[in-house]
Amino acid sequence: MKVLFFSCVNKLFEVSLISAYDMARKMAYKNQKNENSLNAFKQAVKFMPGGVNSPVRAFEGTDLDPLFIQRASGSKIWDIDGNEYIDYVGSWGPMIVGHAHPGVVNAIKNAAEKGTSFGAPTLAESALAKKIIDSFGSIDKLRLVNSGTEAVMTAIRLARAYTKRDVILKMSGCYHGHNDSLLVAAGSGIAESGTASSDGVPEALTKMTCVIPYNDIEAAKKVFKKHPEDIAAVLVEPVAANMGVIPPLENYLETLRELCTSHQTLLIFDEVITGFRIAAGGAQELFNIHADITCLGKIIGGGLPLAAFGGRADIMDMLAPLGPVYQAGTLSGNPIATAAANATLEILLKEKNYEILEQRTSALEIGLKKASKQASLPLRIYRIGSLMSCFFTDTPVRNFEDVKSTDIKKFKQFFSSMLSHGIYLAPSAFEAMFVSLAHTEKDIETTIEAAGKSFKEIET
Repeated sequence: MKVLFFSCVNKLFEVSLISAYDMARKMAYKNQKNENSLNAFKQAVKFMPGGVNSPVRAFEGTDLDPLFIQRASGSKIWDIDGNEYIDYVGSWGPMIVGHAHPGVVNAIKNAAEKGTSFGAPTLAESALAKKIIDSFGSIDKLRLVNSGTEAVMTAIRLARAYTKRDVILKMSGCYHGHNDSLLVAAGSGIAESGTASSDGVPEALTKMTCVIPYNDIEAAKKVFKKHPEDIAAVLVEPVAANMGVIPPLENYLETLRELCTSHQTLLIFDEVITGFRIAAGGAQELFNIHADITCLGKIIGGGLPLAAFGGRADIMDMLAPLGPVYQAGTLSGNPIATAAANATLEILLKEKNYEILEQRTSALEIGLKKASKQASLPLRIYRIGSLMSCFFTDTPVRNFEDVKSTDIKKFKQFFSSMLSHGIYLAPSAFEAMFVSLAHTEKDIETTIEAAGKSFKEIET
């Protein structure tokens, strides 16, 4: 009898979960037909783990199935069912001049007609390197690679070789790619070695990574006091943008710079997201702080696989073929990617474009704040330049611990409702919104109007 009772309870619970899931899906898709995306996902899971080639694309943070995108232009994307959305993902940041910009597309076409890869030096590589170095005062030389993960991985190797030390200090919640040394979560105490946050990461590697909270300068001081001569590098997103957007507290970056200098430790800024996004010279220009090594990606690839790391000449010259630190890549700096990159930066760096980005994103921020207030909904918006995120909370958000205490349930409802109103946001409460030069005043107005409706639909 007891077995039968629990079987019935489990069945009811299962039905309620399915019902809730279907209701959420219907809410998101109530204004659209998404049969093609749903069927495509059913097929994709047969061929790829989770049906995707990068985890967040699976929409798991939203309780919905992902949309399959067919095309994009300017600020808009269209799924395979023909539904149109105003896009604030922008391929996770690279599309700052808009999707399928004619200047970028033509550059790619012209390059492809001459050959897709040579495995040899090209003039386009040098042209791109010069553009980046001209924008970043801390970079004397750089090397092009294919992804942000690769850039950070090699920057760490370079720092360890230069300092003859092994320990890396990173901040919890800051994502720096999926290499083993950095897939580490905070341990049991401040200034202690972290623990692996993914299976397959050897414990020996986690022991060489210390993890402390972002924006906690006292924690950083304790680590240096405990390991005064062991830390090769401090690795940080100067503006945290992988746990939502969280700006640095006053004097945080300056003090990190001072600690690194006094302990002969290298300061690595991961500006894969912030580089060319919040200013032409990234966070380093905005806060007037120079890193020893800078990692770049996203925007500098113009939507194609391309990243870079660079720094002082004495550090960079340790790379092969000049020095003992090995790094190589078959497709690094390939002609199509560098063509897209050069074209993107030429468009972006034209006069007043950063002013336009600031104006549009500021208008969006102001409109969202007003709409949430009208709906009596607790909301914190953090923005730097055209980078922004919304946290459903009425308390300050300073680090990953604060992020985890925000109302994820409300985010899910907000995402679902905005999707139904034709606004495509990142399908995770821990990701940023990206505004591009292609977003028009009308796009911003439409988004604010949709948010006003969505805020009122959220259960409080």
